[in-house]
Amino acid sequence: MKVEIWSDYVCPFCYIGKRRFENALNDFEDRENVEVIYRSFELDPSFKNETNKNMHTVLAEKYGMSYEQAKGMNDQMTQRAAEVGLTYDFENMKPTNTFDAHRVSHFAKQKGLLKEVTERILKGYFTEALDISEHETLAKLAAEAGLDQEETLAVLRDGKFADDVRADEAEASQLKITGVPFFVFNQKYGVSGAQPEAVFTEVLEKVQEEEQQKSPIQVIISSEKKENKDDQCSDGSCSI
Repeated sequence: MKVEIWSDYVCPFCYIGKRRFENALNDFEDRENVEVIYRSFELDPSFKNETNKNMHTVLAEKYGMSYEQAKGMNDQMTQRAAEVGLTYDFENMKPTNTFDAHRVSHFAKQKGLLKEVTERILKGYFTEALDISEHETLAKLAAEAGLDQEETLAVLRDGKFADDVRADEAEASQLKITGVPFFVFNQKYGVSGAQPEAVFTEVLEKVQEEEQQKSPIQVIISSEKKENKDDQCSDGSCSI
């Protein structure tokens, strides 16, 4: 079975959804035969680093809400993360562009370390409040996950794997993916959002039963999109 996960390193629901899926996968009897691939998706490709603003301010300005509303949303997200054993530090988190982080993930995939590097960068961003657009920081995190630090720096400096990131994003566009996380099972079933573990378990079992069947992707679990702009990231996925 092949599971492709489109996500962004600054999407809070992506880390939560990743952990929920992993928990379901750990209890899945045939987990050794499940291949998991992380795909690149940028929520805001044009984002410029805002080192002088915290996440509450950036969120408030982007969606036209008050600082208090933004902080309240982030506090709720912190609680959701804690439910799956994750620690989010929105007070010190650094708003950032993620293109280079995605390039590193493709380098990691080439070296067979995609899972390890993806987890390390997510933890670096959400828990340790590191600037994951900074090349030295990315290379250090990659090295801690098993990659060669100098080789990673060379990849970042040379602009390598940019086409791979764009290819993932182009495929996401073809699949009409506008929010992440988005899980695609065997190029047949799509699950949108950080769904409960039970949902992932159900889909894993369903796909296992029907692995030989081929049909277009069907979104069988989708996060309901609300009209209220304050809820852009509150229904299980983050949207563009």
